[in-house]
Amino acid sequence: MSEPVIRRARRDEIPAVGAHISHSFDDLAADAYLVPVPADRKRVMGEFFALESETAFAYGRVEVIDHEDGGYAAAAVWFDRVGELPEPDGYSDRLTALAGEHVDRFGALGELFEKNHPTEQHWHLAFLAVRPGEQGRGLGGRLMDNVHRDLDERGVDAYLEATNPNNVRLYKRHGYAEMDPFEIYLPDGTPFYRMWRRAA
Repeated sequence: MSEPVIRRARRDEIPAVGAHISHSFDDLAADAYLVPVPADRKRVMGEFFALESETAFAYGRVEVIDHEDGGYAAAAVWFDRVGELPEPDGYSDRLTALAGEHVDRFGALGELFEKNHPTEQHWHLAFLAVRPGEQGRGLGGRLMDNVHRDLDERGVDAYLEATNPNNVRLYKRHGYAEMDPFEIYLPDGTPFYRMWRRAA
């Protein structure tokens, strides 16, 4: 099997990256909270992840590993939070339009993350999505390490919100540690786990 190649996503690929993340995250409890109607979930979440990835494309980095059968085997979406991260023009209106009747749930997610986001300079790993059939091959770790090397050279820390205990263990293997508070909760009790990586 050939060595996975990591590359930057192009701007015109962002909708496909969003769809990939939605597919990879389809079984997450947070997605079920945000869009409780299963028939709507992949579409709405795909548009949401694309909107976020579009922002990261402008103010951070979106990297992918292509799948041999088309699409992506894995993708990572990072936000540069060393400086001020502006809200793109029209973001709120676009979020309201795509979320529809679920907009209050997305609002609750945004408030939770904003309230608990670190104030120190860092890069934020917003999404690390590996196609279900490709999990366990180390692709997520490769994507993380690719950016971690750059951050270590610059002395920049990293932050993320893990979605389950299995992911917590993965991130610990790549230098992330539990923060205080560690667990934060959506209104229905779905947890996220705050983690921080000091630059090496």
